[in-house]
Amino acid sequence: MHNSRSFPLFNVFFTSIFCLCQAFVCIALVSSEFRLWKSKNYMAIMRTVFQDEAAQLISSDLSEMGAAANKLAQHVINLGISGFGVSILELIASIAAIYLLILDRTNWKTNILTSLLIPYIFFSLPSWIFNVFRGEVGKWIALIAVVLRLFLPRHFPDWLELPAALILLIVVAPGLFANTCRSNAVGVAICLVIACYLLQEHIRASGGFRNSFTKAHGISNTVGIILLLVFPIWTLVLYIV
Repeated sequence: MHNSRSFPLFNVFFTSIFCLCQAFVCIALVSSEFRLWKSKNYMAIMRTVFQDEAAQLISSDLSEMGAAANKLAQHVINLGISGFGVSILELIASIAAIYLLILDRTNWKTNILTSLLIPYIFFSLPSWIFNVFRGEVGKWIALIAVVLRLFLPRHFPDWLELPAALILLIVVAPGLFANTCRSNAVGVAICLVIACYLLQEHIRASGGFRNSFTKAHGISNTVGIILLLVFPIWTLVLYIV
């Protein structure tokens, strides 16, 4: 009788222990799942924070690059507006005028129009070149040209007359023209008037604007005269602005 009563108590005891073990296992599983969820949530939060910081860094880098690009553009514009850009345009205009001056054949067929390039070169020549020819170098060239023209006219070709006249003009020009007019809007306005006059005379001699680009030497002359217009127009715009 004693043994038959002890079995139910024994079963209840082991059943209770088994239930407690299952409860501990469930608690452990829930705890592990909660830790895993918490770690995943933490990683997601950290990932979001990292992405936000990376986006902010990229945005700040892009803004700095944009500011640097704006500064570079402003510096380029200021450089173009400054004397360096004007000197480049002066050099291009002078080269174009010299190119038109030394052409063997031209559609103008008049010495007067070709002679107008001499004062244009005088007013558009860059200062560093102008000062070279205004100094001792130009004086020696002018002396040799005058001696050849006076005493050895047979050895003085016709195509040297206009270049010699340009050197003489640079050497003997008074300071009012060599210094004052060359450095202000007066010289630029003279260059603009000469370029416009040469362009309209060239178009008229060619028989129209279209023919000035199609006739013999028309394209080269037209492009050269258009280059003559770039320097005075740009410089006058800078004076106005």
